[in-house]
Amino acid sequence: MNTIDIHEIKNYLPHRYPFLLLDRVLDFTVGEKLTALKNVTYNEPFFNGHFPNRPVMPGVLIVEAMAQASAIFASQERDDIDLENRIYYFTGIDKARFKRPVEPGDQLIFEVELVRKIRNMWKCRGEARVDGELAASAELMFTFKDL
Repeated sequence: MNTIDIHEIKNYLPHRYPFLLLDRVLDFTVGEKLTALKNVTYNEPFFNGHFPNRPVMPGVLIVEAMAQASAIFASQERDDIDLENRIYYFTGIDKARFKRPVEPGDQLIFEVELVRKIRNMWKCRGEARVDGELAASAELMFTFKDL
């Protein structure tokens, strides 16, 4: 299995607390798919206001975590890129659907797979699951810029 721990994730993504939303990559196949996880804890800063009486992870942050998994997936394609000076940008989100709330104590498992790649543009299909149950899905388009 190809795994990536949090220390290596920080080499691929410029995000930091509170916006680094992945804890580990569980497995990946270059050019095909990637599986990652996020442990959802009560101390997440967004739970203070979303919602105080019944904390629910915002859907937009679930999609952002899917996008972070997609960026790591795209980075696996080449060994010669300067990861410290590359940043990935959303270019589109299609077919976003939310099927169940994500609450403190849940473990989100993200699966992203390549739909197509044209030059420096990727389109990935992503799903987020909790205990095997679909929580959210989306199609994500993105590109990168070298700084």
